[in-house]
Amino acid sequence: MRLTARRDRIVELLMQHQRMTVEELAQQLEASQETIRRDLTELAARNRLRKFHGGATLPDSLGEGAFRSRMVENLDAKRAIARRAAALFAPGDSLFVDTGSTTIAFASELAQASDVTVITNSVGIAAAVSRSGANPTYLLGGEHRHEAGENVGSLVLQQISGFSPRHAVLTVGGIGTQGIADFDLAEAEIARAMIARAVEVTVLADASKLGRDALFHLCGLEAIARLVTDRPPPPPLAEALAKAGVAVLLAPDRKSAKID
Repeated sequence: MRLTARRDRIVELLMQHQRMTVEELAQQLEASQETIRRDLTELAARNRLRKFHGGATLPDSLGEGAFRSRMVENLDAKRAIARRAAALFAPGDSLFVDTGSTTIAFASELAQASDVTVITNSVGIAAAVSRSGANPTYLLGGEHRHEAGENVGSLVLQQISGFSPRHAVLTVGGIGTQGIADFDLAEAEIARAMIARAVEVTVLADASKLGRDALFHLCGLEAIARLVTDRPPPPPLAEALAKAGVAVLLAPDRKSAKID
């Protein structure tokens, strides 16, 4: 791997994992620990990361605020959900993937697949799934939000209308008996557009989102094919999901079944 590409990859890995040791980075990038230390020193000088003894993390100026906070909330659950969800897709599948902490984890797992086409408005997701060169990837362009590493706005919505993938894989602010919702208007508009153009919708949501309300409605439960989560939904939501025919898949080791 060339020097510039390796250093860019180091930053991508830190965006996905928050902090990593020199040893972990050396294993991931198949480079010597001495090479990684030199890379970290150079990247720290350019304020692309912050070094600590034996490793590195993101600088406070990169990814700070609400999105960065979400990246480390319920992290084990999100990784388990990501692994379970990535196993659902096979070569030849096509997916919209929206921006979110759980979908970033999902993209890291999906990167191990091949010939899965991904259309996304997230820079981090596009970088993760395309790094092997085995997955066709389309990054939707528009107004860029640095904190979340996402593109939003009317240009993104126009581009979404030009795709017809089979799947949309989405994260949400909450899922309740009336459907799924989000807290951010621009992200909600993108999710709605993706739902309208996809055949099947898969929602990734850890237990903290179950039974939770959010301001901007995305769709009713009847528009969702499956929910991947880490805990059984509470009874009222479980009943509504069953009535809507939503398959509930539990991660990591729990039995997966359609609620009925």
